[in-house]
Amino acid sequence: MINQVGQIMLYVNNQDETAKFWTEKLGFIVKSEQDNGQGMRWIELAPSKDAETSIVLHNKELIAKMQPEMHLGTPSLMFFSENLEQLYKELTDKNITVGEMVNMPGGRVFNFADNEQNYFAVMEKK
Repeated sequence: MINQVGQIMLYVNNQDETAKFWTEKLGFIVKSEQDNGQGMRWIELAPSKDAETSIVLHNKELIAKMQPEMHLGTPSLMFFSENLEQLYKELTDKNITVGEMVNMPGGRVFNFADNEQNYFAVMEKK
């Protein structure tokens, strides 16, 4: 039985630049970095050291060669923030592409783009 989302795989063109985006611009931490010695490398990121779910960056080109049938598109992720206005301002100040803040039935939401123009959403959750 599944009881938790552990890791979300994110397939990117440049792992180092994407890791830099998530750590320097969004304050995520690198939980681990692995290299199997045969060209397979991944970087695990999380918003904090005790976060239950993490994002794992994989090399999109390498995975496509290894498993051509695999869907490598960007997952639709919704993050939560306790202070949406502050986060919106911080991302804007860091020249991150952000969408308009909108009111949804569950609360206020906006989206942002990473360094590879993958879009993610953030919802206010108090």
